[in-house]
Amino acid sequence: MAQRAKKIYLASDNIEQTEAPQPTLRDFSQPWLDLNDKAVLVTGGTGSFGKHFVKTVIKQYRPRRLIIFSRDELKQYEMQQVFGTEQYPFMRYFIGDVRDRDRLDMAMRDVDYVIHAAALKQVPTAEYNPFECIRTNVFGAENVVYAALRRNVKKVIALSTDKAANPVNLYGASKLASDKIFVAANNLAGAEGTRFAVVRYGNVFGSRGSVVPFFKKLAESGAGELPITDARMTRFWITLTQGVNLVLSSMEMSRGGEIFVPKIPSTTITGLATLLGPQLPQKIIGIRPGEKLHETMIPADDSHWTVELADRFVILASFAAAAREAYLNRGAKPVAEGFAYSSDNNPEQLDARGLQMLLHEAYA
Repeated sequence: MAQRAKKIYLASDNIEQTEAPQPTLRDFSQPWLDLNDKAVLVTGGTGSFGKHFVKTVIKQYRPRRLIIFSRDELKQYEMQQVFGTEQYPFMRYFIGDVRDRDRLDMAMRDVDYVIHAAALKQVPTAEYNPFECIRTNVFGAENVVYAALRRNVKKVIALSTDKAANPVNLYGASKLASDKIFVAANNLAGAEGTRFAVVRYGNVFGSRGSVVPFFKKLAESGAGELPITDARMTRFWITLTQGVNLVLSSMEMSRGGEIFVPKIPSTTITGLATLLGPQLPQKIIGIRPGEKLHETMIPADDSHWTVELADRFVILASFAAAAREAYLNRGAKPVAEGFAYSSDNNPEQLDARGLQMLLHEAYA
């Protein structure tokens, strides 16, 4: 499959130039993973990622089975109205919770690939309900590992978040624990067993619960202002299409124990608010508990284990010397000692035009 690329503008670009230099909006489609005649299970499959993943798989592959594993009966019913089993006979819908190891074990029978997307993701909710957050995000990760090992799943990719790097809130801490569980699971699997890896990325344009639909709703409903936590705040941004492609290509690439980090642009929260509500004043309300001014995806302490590819960084497990050699042989370069990848020092900072293009891509 040929690499598709689109162009976006950096904040440093001269808006008046007709031939302004533009970086690539990467699509992360390579290397291509073949899911034809494979059985794939997605935990938390009724969420924004799961729906877009199913849409992508249906368009590009003919899997043997595509299993949606989630605990919400209503969301599964609604999803079946779009991706019904009559039109797509390979679709399966399993009611289940990642807290239930036995149900996971049953659902993973004869499954080749697992994408673990189930999580409690709202920062305030996690702070107020810490036990529930831990049971889903940490114990749930442990259950996915045990079920995958028992059922001899080929590969597992877990979705993580920039909040797991140097976490300051419970959600981020729970996802850091989850990341550690999936990386270490390769030691339990042995040389020929299930391979586990992690994909870590930032805020998803247009996903349920993100600031983009929140600002859009306020602007469209006639709100008098947009609430801004801090004018200096920056965030990483990725589209659902990029996120799904990143998971698929990383699963093909993975050898076990990696944390894949995409090269994606950043922007200030004020720039985003100006794009979505250009006529609305912005009111500074202050950073909320558990919130960072800037997000980090690769802490400086992980620079020793990190290599750089054309479209992503790969944080390698400290025990994976052979994997490091394999990545270097395919053209990866070690990053400099002390290298950190955060939303404020990211060289790809979007201006209004770049944000507009990313917004169009997300809602196309």
